[in-house]
Amino acid sequence: MKIRVIAPGKIREKWLTEGINEYIKRLSKYCSVEITEVADSPDTLPVDVALQKEGELILSKIRKEDVVWVMDLHGDLLTSEKISEALIEDMRKGGSSVTVVIGGSNGLWEPVVKRADRRICLGKITLTHQMTRLILLEQIYRGYKIANGEKYHK
Repeated sequence: MKIRVIAPGKIREKWLTEGINEYIKRLSKYCSVEITEVADSPDTLPVDVALQKEGELILSKIRKEDVVWVMDLHGDLLTSEKISEALIEDMRKGGSSVTVVIGGSNGLWEPVVKRADRRICLGKITLTHQMTRLILLEQIYRGYKIANGEKYHK
């Protein structure tokens, strides 16, 4: 089983990198995690141009057969249990692989959103796209624990 995460930009904060690496390590019991970083657009570009540039890079990393989730403020607000169900269902559909896309600071280009099989919202708060990686991986880890009936979720 494999989780692919595609996101613009690099993680520069050591504490975030450590947290992300901790969840990648925990997830190794259940799946492999591949993080693909694409170039993020500078804030000097108009938003529509920045979205398109990042979006084209993101789409170039998605294969035709991929089951794709996008993290989207306008997506479905799911409980951890529902994320777990979606994860298991989509792993079956996607040949044991799910690709998750996190947008940059301006969000996601519409063609990327249209490519998604699921639009998921992690909450009605605004998170940095870097922090979203950590929270996403924690929720995927929680999802595997729930699916396997293991102690972690309360």
